[in-house]
Amino acid sequence: MTTTLDQLKPGQSARIDSFTAAAGPRLLELGLLPGTLVEVVRLAPLGDPMDLRVRGFHLSLRKQEAAQIVVTPS
Repeated sequence: MTTTLDQLKPGQSARIDSFTAAAGPRLLELGLLPGTLVEVVRLAPLGDPMDLRVRGFHLSLRKQEAAQIVVTPS
């Protein structure tokens, strides 16, 4: 079963495995490289966007974009 970043709950962390080709260039620019550890800090009141901790900084990402990132929960 494949887990995507949008399925994680606040407090959960995961390692990025891969992402779709269409989302690739933008996510690489944001520092979301395969092998990177990502933690879901919180969700906005309506659930979108997600606040993530990546490489020591906070990043907001829409759930639509997060659904394109395949992760392995840790």
